[in-house]
Amino acid sequence: MSSTATDQNAPTALIIGASRGLGHAMAAEFLDRGWNVIGTIRDTTVRTSLHDLADRADGRVTVEHLDINEPDHLAPLHKRLAQRQLELLFVNAGTTSNEQTPIGAVPTADFIEVMITNALGPIRGIEALQDLVSPTGLIGAMSSGQGSITNNTTAGREVYRGSKAALNMFMRSFAARQAETQRAFVLLAPGWIRTSLGGPDAPFTIEESVPLLVDVLLSRLGTTGLAYLDRSGQTVPW
Repeated sequence: MSSTATDQNAPTALIIGASRGLGHAMAAEFLDRGWNVIGTIRDTTVRTSLHDLADRADGRVTVEHLDINEPDHLAPLHKRLAQRQLELLFVNAGTTSNEQTPIGAVPTADFIEVMITNALGPIRGIEALQDLVSPTGLIGAMSSGQGSITNNTTAGREVYRGSKAALNMFMRSFAARQAETQRAFVLLAPGWIRTSLGGPDAPFTIEESVPLLVDVLLSRLGTTGLAYLDRSGQTVPW
């Protein structure tokens, strides 16, 4: 969609869900650090912050279309990117609903929407696109500290917590199936950040958080196996 005149000597990151918020800020951070960036958007009829970033990037940002909840979008995206090698594939997806409703009272349709967006969609995307990633690259997804079963001592946000715990389990299974590879796998718990999902009361800003999150991802390049890490690179208990 946008220019593909990339820097052939720079590594490339594919960030799924990069039109706004954390995903867009991560795309900008990788660009600032010398990477080529492919970012996906859900709605092709709306101009996004990612388009603005691409306009300033001298061809180093490519805008692609993908709704992570639409499996039929994955094969066409894979075909469009078939000639690109990725050093990093990161899925940034998240939604929530019924935050203070006990799980037994959550409407089925709301449960399904959150689980597909937060757990099934990201892993389905990773499964479909993983062969584009370098054998020594990194595959990751945006999890949450609220996906930790060990750390759940307060309840609340039960559908969201369950979806991120499911994402963690699915990613663990995916990594186990690739145990003989040299790839790094990361589940990232960014903390409570002021985004449309996190809300205005969150203690951390996007501007202070994203460089830390990118630092954590880059620190894992060249490692093997799966890590569940917070914004400081510390291990989060499962």
